[in-house]
Amino acid sequence: MSTDDGRRSLVKLPRDEALRLLASVPFGRVVFTQRALPAIRPVNHIIDGEDVIIRTNLGTSVASAVSGARDVVVAYEADSIDTDTRTGWSVVVTGIARIVRDPQDSARYQRLLRTWVNDPADCVIRIRADIVNGFRLVDGVTHAGEGRRRAVRSGPDDGRPGVDP
Repeated sequence: MSTDDGRRSLVKLPRDEALRLLASVPFGRVVFTQRALPAIRPVNHIIDGEDVIIRTNLGTSVASAVSGARDVVVAYEADSIDTDTRTGWSVVVTGIARIVRDPQDSARYQRLLRTWVNDPADCVIRIRADIVNGFRLVDGVTHAGEGRRRAVRSGPDDGRPGVDP
């Protein structure tokens, strides 16, 4: 007889593991501001160091949002969730997004990152991983009386901003 009641716990992931998991999947969602409201677009990506690299068309709302002279903060989320076992992980990177303007870097990323849509993707965007929050959804729950587990800050204090839920 199974005692699994279907409830799960969220366990905070260290920064390096969260980035490794993000690099293990080809697809995620970029979250940006469009006309003062949140907008989300599905895109494929690669990870270069700690940067998330995406490609899009210069005419898209994502490219328009980051093409201005001011710094634009975006979020990038990817996950892998098994709906049968209700386990998996989710990673959110938050940071400054900039168009890659160096022609050699842009050409290299265009070779490495093939888009999934049939539109010309002439714009490469780099998202700096200023904040990385990753969580694993695992079997089990906290016991009654323990209260909610406190998420711990991932990795050593490296001077980067961090947010605990």
